[in-house]
Amino acid sequence: MSERPVSLLVLVSGEGTNLQALLEAEKRGALAGGRIVAVAADRPCYGLQRAESAGLPGYLTAHSEDILDAARREGAEGLVLAGFLPIIRGKVLEVYSGRILNLHPSLLPKFGGKGMYGLGVHRAVLEARETESGCTVHFVDSGLDCGPILLQRRVPVLPDDNPQTLADRIRREEHIAIVEGTALLCRRLHADRTFAGGYTDYSLDSYCWASRDSMKQTREEAMKRSAISSFTL
Repeated sequence: MSERPVSLLVLVSGEGTNLQALLEAEKRGALAGGRIVAVAADRPCYGLQRAESAGLPGYLTAHSEDILDAARREGAEGLVLAGFLPIIRGKVLEVYSGRILNLHPSLLPKFGGKGMYGLGVHRAVLEARETESGCTVHFVDSGLDCGPILLQRRVPVLPDDNPQTLADRIRREEHIAIVEGTALLCRRLHADRTFAGGYTDYSLDSYCWASRDSMKQTREEAMKRSAISSFTL
């Protein structure tokens, strides 16, 4: 019997190109058993249209509580922030501790934190005269862009770059990074199903995420992987 897919809620705020990369990766079996079950957005956007085209439920989530409600309704085991701008707070961080990934358009810990999103990140990189930039997939915690790093992809900063050209170069790497990071998360979730005793009901009202020790181990292993899972062009 094949193992049940890992159910994922993907969160977006804009065009949804990273969501599209995930959808295409799922079709070719590149998410390590992951399956996108729904898409949530904090505003009307093309990402929700992509969800509709893929036959997936779409949610408008104005608050962190809405995200938790949508995740519970869809039985999501992991959350993937694929270009999602709002800061997640509250109970969803506790319920999904160790199971939320975020994609950030810089090489964290550089150029993260308040105000570091969109073209503003790339403008700051250019103003700092950095010679390289890239993107980071990391776990989400109660801080801002400071959760354990899962992987990074790097690109050169060229002498004639402007914020848009740098953003375009990094975006191509984002599409790869979000797929690789999501696959790593799904492998961890598959492993922890076995550790937790092989639960058959994965609705969040009945599923136990192993233990605090298991979550701590997940985060520690992710930090170790960040040292060996970085990719350079």
